[in-house]
Amino acid sequence: MGRGRAKAKQTKVARELKYSSHETDFDALQRELSSNSSNDHHHPEESDSRYEDPYDDGYDEYRR
Repeated sequence: MGRGRAKAKQTKVARELKYSSHETDFDALQRELSSNSSNDHHHPEESDSRYEDPYDDGYDEYRR
C-alpha cells in the first residue's frame, strides 16, 4: 500500500534533480582533478581498492 507514496517521492526527487540549476565550482573541480592526476601513479592493470566488488569472493576463475 505504501509503494505509491515511495514512487511519488522518488519521482519528485528525480524531477528536482533534473530541472534544478546547480552552481558548479569549476575552480574546485580543477583542483580536485589536478590533485587526482598527480597522485595516480599505478598501472591500469593493477587492482584499485576503491573499485573492488564487495560481492567478489575470489572464486570466479574456478567457476568457469
